[in-house]
Amino acid sequence: MSVIEKRASEVNGTVHPLPADHVSNGFFGQHILSVKQFDRDKLQYIYRVADEMRSLVKRFGKANLLDGKILANLFYEPSTRTSSSFQAAMLRLGGRNISINGVHYSSVTKGESLPDTVRTLESYCDLTVLRHPQVGAAAEAARYAHKPLINAGDGTGEHPTQALLDIYTIENDLERLDGLKVAMMGDLKYGRTVHSLTRLLSLYETEFYFVSPDILRMPGYILDELRASGHHFAELRDVDEIVGEIDVLYMTRVQKERFEDPEQYEQLKNYYVVDPEFMSRAKEDMILMHPLPRVYEISMEVDDDPRAAYFRQMENGMYIRMALLAAVLGKS
Repeated sequence: MSVIEKRASEVNGTVHPLPADHVSNGFFGQHILSVKQFDRDKLQYIYRVADEMRSLVKRFGKANLLDGKILANLFYEPSTRTSSSFQAAMLRLGGRNISINGVHYSSVTKGESLPDTVRTLESYCDLTVLRHPQVGAAAEAARYAHKPLINAGDGTGEHPTQALLDIYTIENDLERLDGLKVAMMGDLKYGRTVHSLTRLLSLYETEFYFVSPDILRMPGYILDELRASGHHFAELRDVDEIVGEIDVLYMTRVQKERFEDPEQYEQLKNYYVVDPEFMSRAKEDMILMHPLPRVYEISMEVDDDPRAAYFRQMENGMYIRMALLAAVLGKS
């Protein structure tokens, strides 16, 4: 029985909160801005708590661990999964949400700065989740924040909570993280999800294969980090030569919103497509991942393949974000 379950009492389907002194997890009161904040021990801690959150949801539906806490969801870019899973995570833990979606629904339209918006919201809330189109925006906002702030994606920079749920899914599906061959395919230049995931996987014994058109290659600074850490990697244009060897294929969409030239996007949007014929050439235990949304790059006929892990990723995102919220607010 888990720590949370030991402390749980089934009263109207809720779980009573942990003692206030149960905060020695290394995350209490901290900002979550980059995957560089994590090592293997911290990852395992979050994954153990996420396992407990999964059990909690399956058994009780919700808890009151964060009763009285309020989350500010501040999203300057569109989002379905990240925004709604953070909201669901807070609600599952007994907290509440304030959501600001898009600059047209806030005082940004009047010229208010990001630091002022964050300081305003934290006057009402206990924690802020921020998505912003500019690289480094979360770190800049955190300089002025007096309460924890979580980076939910900063332009083409990082998406740390997505990377956490991605590795959690890999470990759950393959039951290991060391010794894997991982291919990332599609938009690697602008894809913040693959930037963060590569950094986290570099904590393990991972072979990397980066598959993309030349103009969408993985940024040089990510490759330099891999060289410095002694990891093997290869850059490819065609995945066919390795499809039968890889353990994980992580697809990304070509992001229309990142292109200044619409014609260039039209030329690249169908560059890679995973369909049943492609999957027939992959290993029987390979997993296919995608941060979603997908557009053209994965055929819907693949959805019924047990190796298609992207909907499992989506569900795991709620458990990971529940774990992070509880850890940062000292209730895990």
